[in-house]
Amino acid sequence: MIRVAIIGTGGIAPAHIGAYLQFPGRCRVSALVDVYPEKAEKVKNDFKLDARVYGSHQAVLDDKDITLVSVCVPPYLHAPIAIECMRAGKDVLVEKPMASSLAECDEMIRVAEETGRTLSVVSQNRFRTPILNLKKTLDTGLAGPVVHAQVDSFWWRGHSYYDLWWRGTWEKEGGGCTLNHAVHHIDMLLWLMGRPEKVQAVMANTSHDNAEVEDLSVAVLTYPGALAQVTSSVVHHGEDQQMIFQCKNARISAPWKVYASISKGNGFPDRNPALEAELEKAFKGFPEVPYEGHAGQIDDVLTALETGGLPLVSGRDGRMTLEVITAVFRSAAGGTPVKLPLFPDDPFYTREGIMKHAPHFYEKKASVENFADEPITTGSQYK
Repeated sequence: MIRVAIIGTGGIAPAHIGAYLQFPGRCRVSALVDVYPEKAEKVKNDFKLDARVYGSHQAVLDDKDITLVSVCVPPYLHAPIAIECMRAGKDVLVEKPMASSLAECDEMIRVAEETGRTLSVVSQNRFRTPILNLKKTLDTGLAGPVVHAQVDSFWWRGHSYYDLWWRGTWEKEGGGCTLNHAVHHIDMLLWLMGRPEKVQAVMANTSHDNAEVEDLSVAVLTYPGALAQVTSSVVHHGEDQQMIFQCKNARISAPWKVYASISKGNGFPDRNPALEAELEKAFKGFPEVPYEGHAGQIDDVLTALETGGLPLVSGRDGRMTLEVITAVFRSAAGGTPVKLPLFPDDPFYTREGIMKHAPHFYEKKASVENFADEPITTGSQYK
């Protein structure tokens, strides 16, 4: 039985708790941690948990009963808490983004290797049937190599969203929509296409004058023989999120849609229904995942711990996603393309470097400790 501590009981913690509760024979949520213990007590009561409540993660370090922690705190705390937990003998599942800088990611990876602990980064969309089966369909080669990817990471957040004390600053949130929203889609893109060679980007703050960070960015990622266009936004009404892959032979996407063209004699398009049918058959022939989203990822982490294997999403995967996001920030700040990989001498490698060089669109004007307990949106199901 794997005993789990949830560190941070804010908006995303219920997704973790609900997922762990799907595996009662394999794990148990034994501790909840929050600097506001009354929040943790409420979560404990809401889920009817038999769990200890702590006001600091330090108590978890000394709790020998706990062997796995979910880190669900603001981004600037991900690295120090994860590192302390691994050094105390705990395995770690850390929420996205992995950390607020590449320097922190590298230290987390180093400590995981040094201690032999498992480190996984939340990338729950890899565990959704439409996304996994899109990847499998791409991997068949039927659609041909990708020539263009369109990634629409469209979200909407009101002005008050950035009033929460840690949001909207380069120091504590680490970035805006590119880091904390499009991180989902950038992770999926890299899983499907790998690391790009170059990033060119622009960004702005159009609607949130209470935040230093961007609420809109557009990036072009250069691959050998292909381009990917990533729009990151918290100003899009409807939150219509999609990923479209234009391949040599056909277009496929999440949510699923297929269209295949062939050339007429004059070069204009004609439809290729035979290939469309083949792609439809391939996509629909793959099985559904047994557990979706956070539950799927937690199942994967539990299996890795039970078998001594590796989780699907590693610390290096989390770092690669942050590397692309960091390149977006650097390119937008400097107005020039940025080649990958990024190294420790990069001006944006550390959090201090990002704070110094990234544009401060506005100054943070409000600091709210906690919002009312209301449901949050966590993105598309891609169905």
